[in-house]
Amino acid sequence: MDDPDVITLSIGDGANDVSMIREAHIGIGLFGNEGMSAVQSSDFALGEFKFLWRLLMHHGRLNYIRNSELVLYFFYKNFVLTAPHVYFAVLNGFSGQTIYDDFYISFFNLFHTSWPLTIKSCFEQDVSY
Repeated sequence: MDDPDVITLSIGDGANDVSMIREAHIGIGLFGNEGMSAVQSSDFALGEFKFLWRLLMHHGRLNYIRNSELVLYFFYKNFVLTAPHVYFAVLNGFSGQTIYDDFYISFFNLFHTSWPLTIKSCFEQDVSY
């Protein structure tokens, strides 16, 4: 567990799996005949093993795609906002004067950060389940 690039997933259905579930980054507990201790100490609880496929392959894939698009969107949005500021600062001799009013900066961040990402996260699915 010393490598920061490694993420571990553990799946258990009984009391003997509790320490493994707690040690892993993501723990999945299955409802079983051995009790509820694995479910209570896990991050996700599933009723059967067959539900694990959808959790990993569908929701995990969508989560990865949405997070990577979110990072790229924020880099692009911030570049579009700050590039004119840098150019304007060079032309004005780095005087500290801004090209935009504070209200416009807040308005830009509100509508170009929250709304597009909220709409995309609610309605976007690249593949159908």
